[in-house]
Amino acid sequence: DAEELREVVRRSAVRLEIELEEAAAVEVASRSRGTPRIANRLLRRVRDWAQVRGSGRLDLDAAQQALRVYEVDARGLDRLDRAVLSALCGRFSGGPVGLSTLAVAVGEEVETVETMIEPYLVREGFLLRTPRGRAAAPAAWTHLGLEPPEGPEGVAPMLGRF
Repeated sequence: DAEELREVVRRSAVRLEIELEEAAAVEVASRSRGTPRIANRLLRRVRDWAQVRGSGRLDLDAAQQALRVYEVDARGLDRLDRAVLSALCGRFSGGPVGLSTLAVAVGEEVETVETMIEPYLVREGFLLRTPRGRAAAPAAWTHLGLEPPEGPEGVAPMLGRF
């Protein structure tokens, strides 16, 4: 849960001898996909950014700026996650599309998309796995600032094609 991740970030900051404000710990934890390993990776990236660009002190502003530079959004999605969603919504009109086709569209290996990207997108309700392929859920369209397509019953047309 969120409190456990904040504690992971706090303990790692102590171990790495980082002066970390509580708000920055919350920010890093909230963008870590619920995963301690990712929380630690983000903390190290934020620390590196603060040492090079900032004062070295990790406050909320430094954390937000660093995460923006590393293209990790408020939901924890990074550039590649958004590339998958953008390809699904844009190039493939929401899907469904085969995994290998989707991987080629974003320039990644099938295994990378299937094991590193897809699980979080499915868990967060952005991506649907169907017998016919991957499809963008309405949340994916919304997250990208797009209007989900609507069918005659007010349901995204791709959801009725399975």
